[in-house]
Amino acid sequence: MNQHPPVPRLDLAPKLKRPLSLWNPLDYLRLLYWVFFFPQALRWYMDTFGGGDIPSSEMNLRKGWELLRQNAIQRNLLFQGLVLTVVTPLTLAWLLQQIGVDINWYDVALGVALGVALGVALGVAYSVALGVAFGVAILRPENWLFGLPLVLRSPHRQWQIPHVTPLPLYSLSSRLKNWLCQDWETGLHNANQLLAYTLQFIPVIQAVNLVLAETPPEQVVFRVVQLAEDPFDWQLVRFTSASLNETLKSTFVKDFFSFPLFFFLPRRWQEQLQALFFTDTRLDTPARATAAGFWYLHEKEPVKAVAAFAQVRSLPYGEEMFTLAQTLAAFNKANKPNTIATVKIPPFPQEPLLRPITWQTLTSLRSVVENAKIIQRSQSAYQRSLALNRALGELTEILNNADTLPQAERWLIIDIAQTWRYALEGIAKEVGEISITKPVSNPYIIGDPVVGDRFVGREDVIRQLQELWMRSSQLQSVVIYGHRRMGKTSILRNVASFVKAGVQVAYVNLLEVADAPQGVVEVLMAISDAISEVMQIPPPSNEDLLSLPQPTFRRYLTQVEAELGTQGLIIALDEFEKIEELMSAGKIPLDFMGYLRGLTQKSSKIAFVLAGLHTLEEMTADYFQPFYASVITIKVGFMEAGATHQILANPSIEDFPLDYTPEALDKIYQLTHGQPYLVQLVAFQLVRRYNDEVFNTGRARDNNLTIGDVEAVVNDFEFFQRGRYYFDGVWGQAARGAAGQREILRALASPPQGLSITALYDCTNIEIAALQEALNTLKRHDVVEEIEGRWRIIVELFRRWVFQL
Repeated sequence: MNQHPPVPRLDLAPKLKRPLSLWNPLDYLRLLYWVFFFPQALRWYMDTFGGGDIPSSEMNLRKGWELLRQNAIQRNLLFQGLVLTVVTPLTLAWLLQQIGVDINWYDVALGVALGVALGVALGVAYSVALGVAFGVAILRPENWLFGLPLVLRSPHRQWQIPHVTPLPLYSLSSRLKNWLCQDWETGLHNANQLLAYTLQFIPVIQAVNLVLAETPPEQVVFRVVQLAEDPFDWQLVRFTSASLNETLKSTFVKDFFSFPLFFFLPRRWQEQLQALFFTDTRLDTPARATAAGFWYLHEKEPVKAVAAFAQVRSLPYGEEMFTLAQTLAAFNKANKPNTIATVKIPPFPQEPLLRPITWQTLTSLRSVVENAKIIQRSQSAYQRSLALNRALGELTEILNNADTLPQAERWLIIDIAQTWRYALEGIAKEVGEISITKPVSNPYIIGDPVVGDRFVGREDVIRQLQELWMRSSQLQSVVIYGHRRMGKTSILRNVASFVKAGVQVAYVNLLEVADAPQGVVEVLMAISDAISEVMQIPPPSNEDLLSLPQPTFRRYLTQVEAELGTQGLIIALDEFEKIEELMSAGKIPLDFMGYLRGLTQKSSKIAFVLAGLHTLEEMTADYFQPFYASVITIKVGFMEAGATHQILANPSIEDFPLDYTPEALDKIYQLTHGQPYLVQLVAFQLVRRYNDEVFNTGRARDNNLTIGDVEAVVNDFEFFQRGRYYFDGVWGQAARGAAGQREILRALASPPQGLSITALYDCTNIEIAALQEALNTLKRHDVVEEIEGRWRIIVELFRRWVFQL
């Protein structure tokens, strides 16, 4: 059985792999060849090496000069064009004169001057070449005859075809038709190659129309979608629906009557003759109707596209294209905020979809409509402002990613998005004016743990805990340690929201056991009560715990484990350094940590998480070693600038009407270094100050919190009074451990830029070894840091507090 040879994939672009050289004579010959026999190569050359072409309809002297100034390839081509238009004609004229030909040098000079002037006027050298080339190549019958032998000799192979004759080449239409029938996608590629690098428009249109006329109806929409995906010339899509023959006749009549010799003929004759030809799109076949729909989308006439796609709604993907055009038509009618809010959007089709990117964009536009409705009907200035920002954000996203949209609807969607953005920006001032008529509710929390939606900014720690507790069949015990008031308690209080389903969290604050007169009994009672609360299992009796505390608690955990089934239990012990204090006081046995370790090793369903200060990490006594050998430690450090900004600018309450300038956000971070307690304290005081200014003193002001507001808050004595729990805590911790920590802090408080270790030695008179030990302790506790040989206090507000002592 005869099989068709595979469809060749045409590549008619020039094969030049480098820019034209100013010093290569062959490149000047190549340029001459392009001018007279391959003018499309000039456009390809600009797209490939010259940064792209500016259409002649858009070119002017300013654009031309900018193009030459910024692009060396353009400048070189201008020089090469001048050589061809000035040097070459003058040289040829001189040579002809030398062999006896009479030369009129005035005419030569005039011709050269006109060529140069035309090139400068157009702004790009190759525009001269293009003009000459297409002027000469009206029909170019000699070029057609030159290509004919190649076509006859190699009818089934890829061949070199003429580039400048519009006369249809022999068998080209039938050959392209065969390719399209065999492989539609490769055939379309070849059709676009012919349109890009030849003038064989007529055979391409004929072949495409013949194949689509024979295409089964159920395949028509899909094939035309591929045809309209990325055509080199959108006239290909147009004449898949409109009659090329009728259009050529109508154009001939128009040009005939425009010719000066026939200008005197009555205009009605031209109109009567042109009325004989039907040049509009046709909807009489599925292929023509579908092509017309895409043509009208490209021409930004969605209402006509709706009428065209209505003809193919019953075909596969026809309903999708009809709904797409219908939606764009509805969007295109709206040009004001009130009309955007009243757009009637048809239901979107179900997947699978031919235009998924377009539908994603239409979904964004639908979101803009919903937000426009909120702007129109909401009584809350905050909600209206929020909706406006969401809508403008959606439109900006669409415009920033417009290049990903299919060509057919791209410019129509861009027009819609630009129109809507302009309309909504016009009411931004009106919507954005939020009137605050009562004191602002303070969303910031100081002192107490942050729970629920207000807990943000600790994604790094939560992610580490999830990796330990959600991706393993065995729960891992953990130690969480960090700087004072760094948010460790908030992490423990919220951890239940982030662990996998079925894992319970029993929270115990060991500060509640106070001095624990009953020793270990009170600690185990507190843990039992917390477990009982989350597991709904009655705790052991006080009598049992008093008589045999550790065995009783072990049996209770065994009972809890049996009730867990496939679930898990995390026992969170906060302020765990309290255990060391109780051990040192002799109220808890020294083997208590080994006891806890034994409990965790007994069951894979139960784990402990201990939280406390940096000293928790430093517990190196023998009685702590058994436990720490089997746990993971996680440090809770300062928050990053981005998380700090997020907490400040987006507190959890939905109608928070105040905003921060970027400088104010940066200033708060610079003062606090992302210390959570101080960040909340500064923000809390800012809201209090705003309410006092506006509602107590009656001062009129806008809703933006500025760097001046921040400075006013932290320079107020009340700020350091409110923050004394943090400041006193850090200062008190510096009195323990390595000697000399407070002396170092006092020395570092004076110069904000810090001191070298030599300067510190001079200020404190502490021996170098002891000085280094104290610095290392303060560094480990996140109080000081060393940058380029200079030591400084990390938190600027703590430095100021120490300076005031």
